[in-house]
Amino acid sequence: MRVGFGYDVHRLVAGRPLILGGIEVKHELGLLGHSDADVLLHAVCDAMIGAAALGDIGKHFPDTDPEFKGISSLVLLRRTGELLREKGYCLRNIDSTIVAQKPRLLPYIPQMAAKISDTVGLPVDCVNIKGKTTETLGFAGREEGIAAYAVVLIEDIVK
Repeated sequence: MRVGFGYDVHRLVAGRPLILGGIEVKHELGLLGHSDADVLLHAVCDAMIGAAALGDIGKHFPDTDPEFKGISSLVLLRRTGELLREKGYCLRNIDSTIVAQKPRLLPYIPQMAAKISDTVGLPVDCVNIKGKTTETLGFAGREEGIAAYAVVLIEDIVK
C-alpha cells in the first residue's frame, strides 16, 4: 500500500463557472486557471500521482500545454487513473477537503463523490469529500480563492 497527498488552490474571479468535483456549483464567482481550475480534482490527481512517486500534476498536465486549455479536470482525473493502472497500481480510496468560505458545499458533495467514483472506477463509499470554512481567516476566508487537500491510498497490484 502507498499513500499520496495532494493540494491545490485557485483564485476566485468573476466571469467563470465554479467547477468543483467535476460539477458546476452555483456561485457568483468561479476559479481562475488554465483548465477548468477544479481544485478538488487537481488535489486528488496530485495525491494519486504522488502516491505512485510519479512527480506532480504539472509534470503530466502542464499549464503551458494548449491541449489542456479549458479542459475538464474529469479528463485529467481519468488519465491519472489510467496512468496508475499502467504502472501497476490500483486506487483504493480518496479522502479530501475543500476549503471555501462560500458557497455552502454540503448539498453538492454526493454528486461530486458520484462523479469522482464513476471517473476512476472506485466504489462511491471509498470517496470522501468534506467542505470546510476558515471562519473568515486567510485568503479562503476573505473569499479570494478556494483550496483543496486530498489523501489517497493505492495498492501495488504487480508486486
